[in-house]
Amino acid sequence: MRKTFFFYILFLSTVVLSFGQQKQFNLQDFYDYNPILEHKVDVIFQSLTDSERVAQMIVTSAGELGKPNDVVKKLVKENKVGGVIYLKGTKESHKNLISELNKIAIQNNQLPLLHSMDAEPGLLKGRIKGSQQLPDAIEIKTVKECDSVTKIINRELLNIGVRQNFAPVVDISPNNEAIKSRSFGNDKNNVIQLSKTFIKTTQEEQIIATAKHFPGHGLVKGDTHKQSVYIDGALQELDIYKPLINSGVLSIMVAHITVKNNDKYSTNGLPASCSRNIVTDLLKNKLNFKGLVITDAMNIMKAVTIIKDAPLQASKAGCDMILMPVDETNTRDQILAAMNSDEAFKQQVYQSIKKIIRLKICLDLL
Repeated sequence: MRKTFFFYILFLSTVVLSFGQQKQFNLQDFYDYNPILEHKVDVIFQSLTDSERVAQMIVTSAGELGKPNDVVKKLVKENKVGGVIYLKGTKESHKNLISELNKIAIQNNQLPLLHSMDAEPGLLKGRIKGSQQLPDAIEIKTVKECDSVTKIINRELLNIGVRQNFAPVVDISPNNEAIKSRSFGNDKNNVIQLSKTFIKTTQEEQIIATAKHFPGHGLVKGDTHKQSVYIDGALQELDIYKPLINSGVLSIMVAHITVKNNDKYSTNGLPASCSRNIVTDLLKNKLNFKGLVITDAMNIMKAVTIIKDAPLQASKAGCDMILMPVDETNTRDQILAAMNSDEAFKQQVYQSIKKIIRLKICLDLL
């Protein structure tokens, strides 16, 4: 067995040398099997400690509505996070902080950070002050207009160094208290078509797109920022996700919505983000989603902050990335402790981390 493994490694090394060390990948390579890419992911993964690995799953917040810059810098310096979401600021302030955090990561021999933003069309100007005013998603009617708006968003994000966009909103209704005009509308087919365009244009320009809010936030009453919100019965918006998955969306955000009166996909009182029934059984297994599963924000939404150890529960449910936990250090330590006592969970976490490493390679960050 050892001999076979040795020759396998030797073969891979030969392949790498044959193709040259300059081989670069892009987001279009993420879902494809490539022995060079597989080897590179494994080499990087093996170079990390478990603490460094788990840190890759944790995304802290920055900007005027995020954590203070000094706190974020300390988290990066101590290698406790793998990414940062920017909530509000000027182009200059975002760009300067991203540059400074990247330098800190390099100086401490860490993996590069994945910088993100929820740059939906109607939210962009609030996230990047001084950027172009764009129409709300509900006002976008054609594929051509959607493509044009998405390209403007991409330029703004790439200019400051953001490579993951928590958009588009693929919920079908603009009438929900939390969604409002952030949706492409009420027509399911139109939502799918415009979402596909947004995703394709985003990912072709080497930014990760994120479909949200799984399994559907459009037809519920209430706002998960303020209270527990329920899908009562069938998952009426589920049909939107399969064509988006088939067309290659790289990331899906899971909402803090509770599902009740559904024999197959009840969340048993938990938000969907903390439900293995939703994240693993439905999204990963039934819908066969192999990309990155990320939670909605864990620190400001009452629907999840009332759940004990919610970040750990989300990880156990199958989420690959934990967005904005209240305490990043505690989140890391809880996941590490659970890994030490549960081998199956440990292997699941390892798969999450390898996906994150793979995406960073495909973004040419590594």
